Amino acid sequence: MGRVKDRQGPLTDLRVVEMGQLLAGPFCGQMLADFGAEVIKCEQPGVGDPMRQWGREKPHGKSLWWPVVARNKKSITLNLRTPEGQQIVRDLVKNTDILIENFRPGTMERWNLGYEELSKINPKLVMVRVTGFGQTGPYSKRAGYGSIGEAMGGLRYVVGDPATQPSRMGISIGDELAALHACMGAMMAVHARARTGRGQVVDSAIYESVLNMMESLVTEYDVAGYVRERTGAILPNVSPSNVFETSDDKLLLIAANQDTVFKRLAEAMKQPELAEDERYATHAARGKYQEQLDDLINDWTKTVRLEELEALMNEHGVPSGLIYKAEDMLKDPHFKAREAIVDVEHPDFGTIKMQNVAPRLSDTPGAVRHVGPELGQHNDEVYGEILEIPAVRRQELQKAGII
Repeated sequence: MGRVKDRQGPLTDLRVVEMGQLLAGPFCGQMLADFGAEVIKCEQPGVGDPMRQWGREKPHGKSLWWPVVARNKKSITLNLRTPEGQQIVRDLVKNTDILIENFRPGTMERWNLGYEELSKINPKLVMVRVTGFGQTGPYSKRAGYGSIGEAMGGLRYVVGDPATQPSRMGISIGDELAALHACMGAMMAVHARARTGRGQVVDSAIYESVLNMMESLVTEYDVAGYVRERTGAILPNVSPSNVFETSDDKLLLIAANQDTVFKRLAEAMKQPELAEDERYATHAARGKYQEQLDDLINDWTKTVRLEELEALMNEHGVPSGLIYKAEDMLKDPHFKAREAIVDVEHPDFGTIKMQNVAPRLSDTPGAVRHVGPELGQHNDEVYGEILEIPAVRRQELQKAGII
């Protein structure tokens, strides 16, 4: 349904209307836009998405998060709380494949924009609903941010040092996991629509998206009464897999927990006898003596400079990795060779760097085409060209605060 124009990727035939704000819904929209979908973002006139103001540094009063999370999208201003604004949504939905919203459950229904009504206008519509607790259940009406979903989903309890209170991941992982599940659900619903001819609702709850990542945590407790605890940098009973110090006060993560890999590490240390020692010869034994083995390895790495240690690990086929910050990513030749970080033109900052599109498709790859748009930048295109609202009427709607 979308117009291809300058877009590329596997989703150029899809039109998406993105409603809601902040991160969980908009990140879903970003991923769809990255792969070519025409994503039309609806924002409150004169205000816009709060993400326009979020971010650590704001040169020129501009957010450095907005250019990323709103990249490749179109922005229109629309007052969803008015009957006229709600009618515009209904008109737009007639030729829309996916609608994304992350309001509290019941909000869209109060605006007469629930799925029951919208699906009558367009039976093929896929409605993606991202919330803290889902559309049903006793907690569904609660306000729910990503941090709450991370806590209830089990992630916060297992993150951090065991000597401290549960920690945050350092990114908004709960919102982003909900967005990933929402995006996956949208694609599955579009795939099903090809067979059934009908759209459906995708209900992505933050706490469930986090829970889905918790591996066997619930089953371990149910069957064995085992409770996973915070373990810091290590994975309990899996050794060696830790961060080790070097002689020049740097850090390298070394993961040599498989028997054959540990043997290669022992050879790199010039201590091949370690691989035959009954305390370290098997995975189970190394797990039992984990702390002792990690200390032994750290004593050795502290005698080696980082550059030499990294070379030794690569030479012996031992998985290892630096603890990167942004500046390290920008210097890394592998990042450069794969164009993992790209330069994008920005109207205020000139050229800015941001992560490229992932995953990579060999035949129909996505691309970063432009940074997040200005508020209402695409009003004339969407209202004039797509909805064919006459200029005089658009002026009237603008004066009334509808658009």
